[in-house]
Amino acid sequence: MSNRAPQIVALGGGGFSMERDSSLLDDYVLSLTAASRPRVCFLPTASGDADHYVVRFYRRFSPTCDASHLSLFRRDQGTDGVEDDLATHLLSQDIIYVGGGNMLSMLGAWRAHGLDAILRKAWRRGIVMCGPSAGSLCWFDQALSAFHGAPRIVRGLGLLPYSNCVHYDAEPERRAEYHRFVADGMRPGFAAEDGVALHFRGTDLARVVSSRRDGAAFLVEHDGKRVRETRLEVDFLGGASVLPSSSPVVAPELDEPPAVTHAAGAGPPALSTRQAVAA
Repeated sequence: MSNRAPQIVALGGGGFSMERDSSLLDDYVLSLTAASRPRVCFLPTASGDADHYVVRFYRRFSPTCDASHLSLFRRDQGTDGVEDDLATHLLSQDIIYVGGGNMLSMLGAWRAHGLDAILRKAWRRGIVMCGPSAGSLCWFDQALSAFHGAPRIVRGLGLLPYSNCVHYDAEPERRAEYHRFVADGMRPGFAAEDGVALHFRGTDLARVVSSRRDGAAFLVEHDGKRVRETRLEVDFLGGASVLPSSSPVVAPELDEPPAVTHAAGAGPPALSTRQAVAA
């Protein structure tokens, strides 16, 4: 059993699928492994295993990594012996990279193939889990999904006992809906703009990084009277942090937190961040 801490890098949007000229977020994920040539497996399930998405993954990662992918919608399930034993292959990776798309369909396919349990085990072993959009939302207990129709709450894998909202700047209507859902009882949680990633160690938010100088992320919670949005300190990956330091965010007190099933080894369901500045 590995003694590496569980890690998740949840991208609000970005990485190789969105940033053609820069993949600083992907570089950051790769830096979290000690491997000289990391083993990276791509799960494009949320896109229906779109061929163009898989090709772009290999173009980005195969020059410097032992890259593979896992397909649930193709007869050929992948490369590098994936189809022989899904669990063995995934649990041998340094990074599992989940693509964007339809989160609800992705979770259904994962559960049908037993991947939900395998991914929980991979996370506990310290394999770095990451992804943008649906590849971010899936790790949380609750997520705001707007892939089809009006925004709705979708239950994720529950590795992180918070809620999550992505594309916070690219799709402005998500902000209003996220605030509304949190006001109505959705778990407090984190919102990230495109080009911004939330890095969790265990269930604590350890760092927020951005490939953009003006990228932002927020802690969103209900203080008993109204929804409060607190801007988090963000480290720009192209240089020094562009936001000033301030006092730590105080974790919200939940008298009766919503029920959540925690993976073994998960920390307590209290929000923890590095530092923040008032929005």
